Amino acid sequence: MATSTKRTRFSRRLPDHVTDELVNVLAEKTIFGFNDLFERVFANLKLRNAVSGGEEMLRLRAYEKLQNLVTRGLVEKIGKEYKGTSRVHEASSTYMAAQAEVD
Repeated sequence: MATSTKRTRFSRRLPDHVTDELVNVLAEKTIFGFNDLFERVFANLKLRNAVSGGEEMLRLRAYEKLQNLVTRGLVEKIGKEYKGTSRVHEASSTYMAAQAEVD
């Protein structure tokens, strides 16, 4: 007697505020150095009251997420400066949620 079990996975994905702010700033089609980019992201997160873990930890998280966007081809790295591509909006949580509804 073989029983098949249907596995369901519940995944609660919270919006990623750091990536969303990186996308918002990089969508401006301006070239940013990392420090300038981080200052804009940090200021926007403070306005949204979405800062946690301290500025240095947030800086590390932002850098890691930025490098992930570069690897995915959504951000162009020019020397030590970064520029969002036309597809940078694909990294935002609203875009990902819309794609999940389509699937």
